[in-house]
Amino acid sequence: MDNLYTLKHVGMTSITQFRARQSDYIAAAQREPVEITSRGVGSRAVVVSPDFYDRAVQALEEQADIRAAAEARNETDPRTPHADVMAEFDL
Repeated sequence: MDNLYTLKHVGMTSITQFRARQSDYIAAAQREPVEITSRGVGSRAVVVSPDFYDRAVQALEEQADIRAAAEARNETDPRTPHADVMAEFDL
């Protein structure tokens, strides 16, 4: 197999090369992302393993949760006393 890997451990190949050797590049994507490039356009796509994709989506969701929590802590709305919340839910 060609040396596909460049900086940041991302394999690079052209769309033509990818079409000709799809199974090789999909196998390589199980180890690390493979970037698909197009002459004159540059980067067109990145092929990753399902595990990598799931971890990336989870990390993005966690970052969104972290940002939302930080925003909630910075809100200036008046706070509801604990006793009032307990009373509202008959606890």
